[in-house]
Amino acid sequence: IDPFSADDPATWTDVVNGRSSILFATLAGVSIALVTGATRPLTGSARTRASGRIALRGALLWAIGILLVMTGVPVYVILPAYAVLFALSIPFLGLRARWLFLAAGLVAVVMPWVYPVLDAAPIWSGLGGDELAAFVGWAYPFPVWIAFLLAGMGLGRLDLRRVAVQVRVTAIGAALAAIGYGGAATFGSALADDPYLAAVGSAEAHSSGLGEVVGSGGFAFAVIGVCLLVCGTPLRWLAIPLRAVGSMPLTAYVLQIVVWAVFAAAVLGDTSDLVGVRDAGLFLPLTLGLVVGCTVWALLVGRGPLEALIDGIVRRVTGPPAARDAVPSPPAS
Repeated sequence: IDPFSADDPATWTDVVNGRSSILFATLAGVSIALVTGATRPLTGSARTRASGRIALRGALLWAIGILLVMTGVPVYVILPAYAVLFALSIPFLGLRARWLFLAAGLVAVVMPWVYPVLDAAPIWSGLGGDELAAFVGWAYPFPVWIAFLLAGMGLGRLDLRRVAVQVRVTAIGAALAAIGYGGAATFGSALADDPYLAAVGSAEAHSSGLGEVVGSGGFAFAVIGVCLLVCGTPLRWLAIPLRAVGSMPLTAYVLQIVVWAVFAAAVLGDTSDLVGVRDAGLFLPLTLGLVVGCTVWALLVGRGPLEALIDGIVRRVTGPPAARDAVPSPPAS
């Protein structure tokens, strides 16, 4: 993806490059917080049951993710990373917002200094290194990305239905984005001569540098805040198609890769042919089809099919949530 240039529409996709997956991870944290007590973290046996359900959901996501990797579609599948992050979230389920934000901040500040060393470890370039990277979703390295999940959990521990909270989340997110991206732009040239420091301070997409972690993490906060504010107005009705896709993210994510794989195999004879898929013009009809399909499904059926399947399996294995496990309905988004 070419760097963003306001006068070149072909580069506008750079606005979401890297940031969409970070937003995805942050929202995962919000969801985990909402199903584990929202503003009142679960305790005792209720938290133990919730931990088991989260662990099982993570295992199911990991299995689906590996199946998607096996299609050969040239994307970095995020679901295995999700599974690891779900497991890592379990020790933090009892924390309230301030402690979650503190933990997220510590990870965000410290791990970009460690990540370049971990990423250069021989294990990734050795025998089976590519397979290991796929199994743990190393394109979204969990030592850094746990910061986004914890930050999202912190958001989910707030009362997101309050307009004042929504405004603060938006403002803090915008400030963090300005600090992260502004700092990288200001000091980037000074660090360029040292490859290690350049990597640590980078704001490039998927770099896991300080600039990206703070800047894109702030961007995710701001987007969530703006969406909450918008959906508190009549504009929420115009956003129904996007809300429908957001209500079944797993279904939409899996379906797009499956359709891509089937199309590429049938038409091009090679699921890894990204250039061929682009030239064939698949992405626009695929996007529109997903939006329309999810909207129709949400209006006529309700919960997404994969979301319902995962929930059904989890309930069958762990039993239904106890009364204390119930949480308030999440705010519209």
